[in-house]
Amino acid sequence: MASVSSDEWRAICDKFTNAQNLTVVDSQNDPDNDPFRSKYKARELLREIYCSLKSFEAGEGEEETGESGETVETGETGESGEQLPVEAPVDGQTEEAFSQGFCGDSPAGLRAAKLGAVEYYLGVNHVDTEELSAGQEHLMNCMKLLGKCRVSSENVSLFIHARNQLGILWAGRDETETAQGFLETAESIYQRYMKEDGSPPTDMADYFSTEENQLTHQERTKRFELAYTHTMYYLAQVYKNLGETERAAIYCHSTLQRQLKLNQFSPMEWALNAATLSQYYITKGRYMEGRHCLSAATVISGLAGEVPSEAAAQESETESERREQLRQKRAEIARCWIKYCLNILQDSKKLLEDSIGELDTDHTFDSIASLEEKVRCLLPMDFTEARAIFLVGQHYVTQAKEYFQMDGYVTDHIEILQDHSSLFRSLAFYEEDLDRRCKMHKRRVDMMEPVCMELNSKYYLMIRRQMMFELAETYNEMMDLKLTLANRQDETESLDNHTIKKFNNLCSASAKYFQMFLDSLCSPEGKQPEHLEEEVLRPALVARFRVARLYSRLICTSPPGQVENLDKSLEHYKYVVDYCDSHPEAVATVETELELSREMVGLLPLKINRIKAKIPANN
Repeated sequence: MASVSSDEWRAICDKFTNAQNLTVVDSQNDPDNDPFRSKYKARELLREIYCSLKSFEAGEGEEETGESGETVETGETGESGEQLPVEAPVDGQTEEAFSQGFCGDSPAGLRAAKLGAVEYYLGVNHVDTEELSAGQEHLMNCMKLLGKCRVSSENVSLFIHARNQLGILWAGRDETETAQGFLETAESIYQRYMKEDGSPPTDMADYFSTEENQLTHQERTKRFELAYTHTMYYLAQVYKNLGETERAAIYCHSTLQRQLKLNQFSPMEWALNAATLSQYYITKGRYMEGRHCLSAATVISGLAGEVPSEAAAQESETESERREQLRQKRAEIARCWIKYCLNILQDSKKLLEDSIGELDTDHTFDSIASLEEKVRCLLPMDFTEARAIFLVGQHYVTQAKEYFQMDGYVTDHIEILQDHSSLFRSLAFYEEDLDRRCKMHKRRVDMMEPVCMELNSKYYLMIRRQMMFELAETYNEMMDLKLTLANRQDETESLDNHTIKKFNNLCSASAKYFQMFLDSLCSPEGKQPEHLEEEVLRPALVARFRVARLYSRLICTSPPGQVENLDKSLEHYKYVVDYCDSHPEAVATVETELELSREMVGLLPLKINRIKAKIPANN
């Protein structure tokens, strides 16, 4: 734009600077009843800049001949209000972007880039003020202007920024595949540019900066790399929404690494994202990567500073909010550590039970090493190794419970309790001393039983059912351990009365909680459901089966008592058989239990009759 005087150009640059300040700084202080006041003012300045650029262009002629000899218009309608296309636009022409159109440093190329930049900023402005259709129109106008140019150092940043914004816009409309097209093209443009050129590209702000205010090469590079980091971040979300979890994890990991390298991140947000990513690696059995992410999350979260004291929080609303945020997010990171410890113990248990393969642990990470060294990433093979992992998990249980307390966070608190219980259950697998193993299960009962009894079924029915079932199973495990322990201690003699009483108490407690679970399925009038919903079908039938077995295992020296217990056992076995006969779709969910139930329905009546035959007539 050679005809523009230095004064005129400086006025445009000043308007652009004012528009940016209004958008970034002043908008933070806009009143609630006029939340977009500063952004509307910025929009007017951008429109004025656009009109000025078009008027300068008109002075030079509105047409320019491209290298192919075609006549190409250099201006766009901008504020014309043209109708948007009915279908979502398609992107992906990377090759053409590098081979066709004006050179980026030509007068026509620079003119198109500057007009495109204004369209870009207008598009972002409209999106920020929730005018999405208008925002899309401006961003597509930017794309049309860029479509006349080859990708070069003068415009590559704008190429990527525009596609990033369109990707965000379409993703927000749940048009994930359309968003994917824009973002993958942005990725391809970045990669090809870095391969073929790689020089620090012109930043969009430089289009409207006087010579003395131009960015340094270092700052240009940093901003360009940050734009591409945003591309990676948005692609991670897109792939996650498309169900491509492995790809999403790769892009998320790369995003986190780039944010650290560029020193452009919010510590707590970054830490929470890293902790969340760890959960993906954990589910894949990739414990070294999971541990690395969690260690990094813990270290980076420390950069957010100390949690404000209660006194400071009471004096300042800002400090109060900061205290709440830091405590909550650090508690959430602690919960991710709990899952890490729990999963590695459970996977090791399965490995030892199945006697299959070993982990490949060749891949290593150097950073965050001091914290990583405190936690194993290999599956534990004995009690000592398992206990070390258990203690780490228990440490984070304590940390998480400090924030997620029963008063105010009932669901979260109980989920942490359940994880703590699962940590004990997993550790018990490695304990060879049966008495100590039984005590670990008793710890589980002690932490869950009071909470289960306190919960109101009206509000926490599903959680209470989970706890009932787990308590029933825990008492059942303790019962088996006590009996095995007693048999080991005195294999030649019958059980003493104390052992029998202890065994029967555990057996009855297990049956009680299974029955409480079954009762929770009844109507308010106490009527059993004729049809079991899918989510409770297997648990309900398994509970029936377990209660049947428990009644048959009760130790009773009185024949009438034996008959009473076996009658109850038979009743529950019959329920499983009868329900599956009348609901064939249930058979597949309890094949093993059904087979055993049919067998017991045939055998128990014979056993009951034999016992009855021994009872004297006067009884």
